[in-house]
Amino acid sequence: MRAKTHITRRDFLRNTLIGTAGLSASVSSLQMIQAKDIASSVDPLRKPNILLITSEDNGPHLSCYGDPYVKTPCLDKVGAEGIRFTNAYVTQAGCSPSRASIFTGVHPHQNGQIGLATHYLRMYRKDTPNIFRSFKSAGYHTGVIGKIHVNPESAFPLDYHEKLGGFSGRDIKKEAQEAETFIKQANKPFMLMVNYKDAHSPFIKQYNGLPARPLEPEAVEPLPQIGLDSPLLREDTANYYNCMMRLDKGIGMLMDTLDRCGKRENTLVVYLGDHGADFTRGKRTCYEGGLKIPLIIRWPAQVKPGQVRDELVSTIDFFPTFLAAAGIRPPVELPGRPLQPLFNGSPKEWRQYLFAEYHLHSGHNFYPQRCVRDSRYKLILNLLAGEVNPGYEFTMGKLSPPDIEKAMNKAPANIRRAYEINRVSPKYELYDLKNDPHEFNNLADRREHKEVLARLKEVLQQWRVKTRDPLLNSKNLKRLKDEVYSRWKSDDFQSYKKRDGWEYPDYFFE
Repeated sequence: MRAKTHITRRDFLRNTLIGTAGLSASVSSLQMIQAKDIASSVDPLRKPNILLITSEDNGPHLSCYGDPYVKTPCLDKVGAEGIRFTNAYVTQAGCSPSRASIFTGVHPHQNGQIGLATHYLRMYRKDTPNIFRSFKSAGYHTGVIGKIHVNPESAFPLDYHEKLGGFSGRDIKKEAQEAETFIKQANKPFMLMVNYKDAHSPFIKQYNGLPARPLEPEAVEPLPQIGLDSPLLREDTANYYNCMMRLDKGIGMLMDTLDRCGKRENTLVVYLGDHGADFTRGKRTCYEGGLKIPLIIRWPAQVKPGQVRDELVSTIDFFPTFLAAAGIRPPVELPGRPLQPLFNGSPKEWRQYLFAEYHLHSGHNFYPQRCVRDSRYKLILNLLAGEVNPGYEFTMGKLSPPDIEKAMNKAPANIRRAYEINRVSPKYELYDLKNDPHEFNNLADRREHKEVLARLKEVLQQWRVKTRDPLLNSKNLKRLKDEVYSRWKSDDFQSYKKRDGWEYPDYFFE
């Protein structure tokens, strides 16, 4: 008989939100006082609208971030009218875990959404505090256009939800029309999330005539994080950029809709990618290509325009930021930090460390990791060190083997070594992001970096303990691995569909 979950709601919230003051985006008395002070200063008659915009599977590959090939004038304009963050990160480079952290303000190992909702992984509890419940309770009109992609969807109370079909449709005009319908229906402040399918694979070169002038393979080079070059990689990269240009046009339409409805001045607009691009050393990894995202915030009523900020920010900061903007008291102590102190352009003391993780995406790429970065260095802990990473084969399998073999043979030794580390990882990977931003040179065994390694190992361990990481328990790690592999190898998807098909929510906190 399956063991029962022995945690009360109070215990669960403590497990989820226990503080790590001085480490990450985590609870401290100062942060909570700050959040309450911000919330208490909001004019109840001028409660802002919240417009949260996500794109799929893309890093900061926008012209305002300095990408030399893509042109994104609409997003460049939004950035110029607000803040562009250069060090923004998701909590896990996968759609469902990333979105669950946006909604709940905590990391995947804290809310339970450790992999894809389409494979029926889920949050531990339906009553976990989340953005939509808080805003609905505060009298906001709530809606989502596109996917929620977190289980159970019933945890998120919405007045409006238009899913808009699967990944093959990229009708950006339809997105803007649905947004206009939602805004016109709202006779009170609204909280709206708009999700774009670009730049998820397949990389569609042109849809409904957009982009009007698509890039061709000979006009681009592969993303620098890849470190390889081939004709097919250039073709995929060109079409990835074409997705980004179509996305940009769609967000321009959405901003026009906001203006046309008279909601520009008092709407807090947040744009981000849900995680990095679906190329090698990107999505489904703890590398910068997977975790680092574009983040732009515009709010004419409150945000000083034209800012570029380098602070380490996380998607767990969104929940407290939105609550503070609307004057809503947090339902519990949230570990993230409201971003309002960064809105006025003045320098602020901020977090020293930022954390992320990985578990699995679907059943066939389980390879749990934890990572921490400071202003310069990144440490990755591989919990299955020495084992072959099935995610490596999954990602490389998307490419043409002969094409990649030729590219790998032409690559420098450090690039080939980086791919081997991705395939069979050591326990620790340490990277100097200042001198090696694409993480091609592992420094974990270098004597000159011994002190940096020791410091980051200690910081990461403290964070794991204080957030009660269930994989600190080796029995949980083994049991989760066995559970994942038994289902993957037997292709037992029917058990995923059962409400209690996955057992990890029961034993993680026994």
